Order: sequence, then structure tokens, then C-alpha cells
Amino acid sequence: MDYILSEEREMIPWQRVCELLEKVGWGVRAHDLVRDSFEKSKYAVFVWHGDKLVGFGRGMDDGHYYAMLVDIVIDPEHQAKGLGKKITTLLKDRLLNDKFIFITLTAAVGKNDFYRKLGWRQQKSAYIWPKDTKQADAHAF
Repeated sequence: MDYILSEEREMIPWQRVCELLEKVGWGVRAHDLVRDSFEKSKYAVFVWHGDKLVGFGRGMDDGHYYAMLVDIVIDPEHQAKGLGKKITTLLKDRLLNDKFIFITLTAAVGKNDFYRKLGWRQQKSAYIWPKDTKQADAHAF
């Protein structure tokens, strides 16, 4: 069965989005807040395998200068099939066409090589204000 990428946001099973976020280790999130976040994002893409949602990602921006890819998630059972690459490339291309000055992303822990292989470059100076020790341990030096 083939995979279908769609930018259509109608009929998204938001509870499934939350399940996938939890499945990849990103914690429990409220589906109404996740839906709101996607609705506020300029671009979103969803990956379907038959009638089952197996991945997604979104691009958000300030409308003029800065843009960011966030929530790039593929169900672990469907990883290593090029789906993450397709989502990332589609979103990056959409944002490049909008001519943003900076397009960034924060890689999930352990995924740096994935983004390097796609041509993304690590920033020389990027900072985070960790919300807790766990986040500091995972994302900060």
C-alpha cells in the first residue's frame, strides 16, 4: 500500500496526532491544543497509509523573516521509508518560496544525522531556555 501526503487539514484525527506524539516520546498533549497549533501554522502536511494517519509535520512563521519546521513525526512502524524526508523537504520548499530570511528547526534527540543528510546545517549560535532539567539534559550543553 502506498503512502499519500496531504496538506488538507479537514478530517484530521487529532487524537491520533496526539498518540503519535506520545509514541515517539514527546509526551502527552491535549488534542484541542494540538489542533489549535496546527491551525495557527502556515503549512502542515499529513502522511496517510490507507485510512491511517502515520505521520505529519508543520511549518510556522512570523509572516516576514523567520520560519521554523516543527513536529516532524513518523510512526516508528513506518520510519526509514523516506517519509520524514518528504515532509521536511515539502515544508522547507514552501517556506523557501515565501523568501524567509531564516528557516530553522530543532532536531529531536538522536536525529541530527537525518537532517544533516538532507542538507541542513547546524547553527553556530542557537540557545534554549530549558523549562526543566529533563529538557536541559536533552537539548542543552
